[in-house]
Amino acid sequence: MTGVPASAAGGSPSAKGAAGAPGVPGDSKPARGGKLGAAAVNQASLWNIANILTMIRLVLVPGFVALMLADGGYDPVWRAWAWAAFAVAMITDIFDGHLARTYDLVTDFGKIADPIADKAIMGSALICLSSLDDLPWWVTGVILGRELGVTLLRFVVIRYGVIPASRGGKLKTLAQGTAVGMYVLALTGGLATLRFWVMAVAVVLTVVTGLDYVRQAMVLRRSGIAARLAAAAEAER
Repeated sequence: MTGVPASAAGGSPSAKGAAGAPGVPGDSKPARGGKLGAAAVNQASLWNIANILTMIRLVLVPGFVALMLADGGYDPVWRAWAWAAFAVAMITDIFDGHLARTYDLVTDFGKIADPIADKAIMGSALICLSSLDDLPWWVTGVILGRELGVTLLRFVVIRYGVIPASRGGKLKTLAQGTAVGMYVLALTGGLATLRFWVMAVAVVLTVVTGLDYVRQAMVLRRSGIAARLAAAAEAER
């Protein structure tokens, strides 16, 4: 009582083959438009909430720079708007990764775009602050040098394994975001003094966690080489 005609249910093999039924010898041609359908699914998967938040953060970068440097870069109102853009970028950074991991929305695009967006917003903020003489260039150099160095280090040792994000690294990110956000605002008095010490903590965490990543990379490389040698010795027996 399925409503399928008897001729379709018990027809000849040739009829089934013509209809493209699975399991018929010689019928290796995929359904017309199958590749296009798969591509459409893959393309649609890019437009998930995690990737959209990452894209928003990328779009915010030029907007943040324009607001930061508007009217010479020292207008408190424009700096407040710049801070708002920076804060939104930092918030999306927290949520996009969480959403991607929680709801299985991890994509190749997200893996590449997310760290680029993170470094773009932080790097643009640091460079703007140093160009306005609000932050010493050596601080910008230390933070950006550490971020680029750790990224390169991850690629160098990726053949041996992945260096996981540590609690210290997450704390460093929080300290950097807080300190840079306070410098973006036109603060004076006690708050200006406070932001100096918050930035000092961020710089210390930046250096300490950077050295810890170097240590982890060396340990990972040694263990990876030892495992390969052991596997080669076992294969020769």
